[in-house]
Amino acid sequence: MADNLRALTKQIDKLSARIEHLETAHGHHHKADPGDTDGDHRFCGLPEVPERVFGPEVSMHRARLIRYLNRKWVNGTTLRYYFFTNGPWAGPAGELDLVRDGFGIWEDVGIGLKFEEVTNIDDAEVRIGFLPGDGAWSYVGRDIIDIPGQQERTMNFGWPIATDTRGVDVAVHEIGHTLAFPHEHQNPFSGIVWDEQAVYAYFGGSPNNWPPAQTLHNVLRKLPAAAVEGSAWDPDSIMHYGFPGGLILQPPEHRGGITPALGLSDSDIAEVKRFYPPIANTKYPVLEPYRSQALSLQPAEQVNFRITPESTREYSIRTFGQSDTVMVLFEDRDDGLHFVDGDDDSGTGLNANITTWLDVGKTYVLRIRLYLNWAGGSTAVMMW
Repeated sequence: MADNLRALTKQIDKLSARIEHLETAHGHHHKADPGDTDGDHRFCGLPEVPERVFGPEVSMHRARLIRYLNRKWVNGTTLRYYFFTNGPWAGPAGELDLVRDGFGIWEDVGIGLKFEEVTNIDDAEVRIGFLPGDGAWSYVGRDIIDIPGQQERTMNFGWPIATDTRGVDVAVHEIGHTLAFPHEHQNPFSGIVWDEQAVYAYFGGSPNNWPPAQTLHNVLRKLPAAAVEGSAWDPDSIMHYGFPGGLILQPPEHRGGITPALGLSDSDIAEVKRFYPPIANTKYPVLEPYRSQALSLQPAEQVNFRITPESTREYSIRTFGQSDTVMVLFEDRDDGLHFVDGDDDSGTGLNANITTWLDVGKTYVLRIRLYLNWAGGSTAVMMW
């Protein structure tokens, strides 16, 4: 009798999941996943880059904090973006406008990052193409500055956003990657149990045609817990794929699929403000040559200095102490801050160090973000 009851329960669950799937796919309230165009389910496919490998001297706690901030920008950065306008990577005007709107949606949250469109590719950190058939993708956070060659794309839109049912959200999703946010459905706290065979079959079919390794990288692979620092799973996040029924086994309420709400979720807004809070005070202390400045910071905290060289020459700027930091130098021009140089010493036994030419009469801004003081005490910075 018990066996018959269990069998009946399974049949009911399967029937319920199928009904939910049909309602999701054909109901009046269907919200398609990023890239859903007239029934085609197209998805963002992140480029693969080598993961950071730490030596045995790096403790689990230290590695966790590094992964937590890995690829995040220093707050106050202006990210300049460029559209390819000639050749196979060029896009039509309407598509460019939607991507511009996507940057505006993130900036309107009121964060410490700014976005600026430029027409000179040499001035751009973000280089955007529209190569058909190449999918939608972006490198994640500071990975974009490691892409060799100024003619390489750091972001692409491989199908028309204007005809996609999620519209500007496709652009907002890819820009979210540029801000260093990963795919939310890979959050290790989601509790998602996949029907892996069904997932491989689904993404291996048209229109994505992904090989198994790409499906593993973009869907099935769980992020390290440290990368999301215990943040609760948000199925409505702009960084979450939409999934049809038949791919998820658990939780049972999502067997019929997941359809994220349109736009930024409350969690998206809270998370981006946590890493990039608005900057109210730009009257930074001056970093003078040969005078050490103590950095009493908590993990993820940032300090900013202003530099006004008294002579034109080569300068060195270096942190001291046993800590993991990322340090970035900008030139303060009339049109905003421009990247000069940077260094990230996290996970090494070294200190962050910048050696560069500074000009008298110009003003520079130095930003230092702490991962961890990993041997006690404070770290410090000096210029000479």
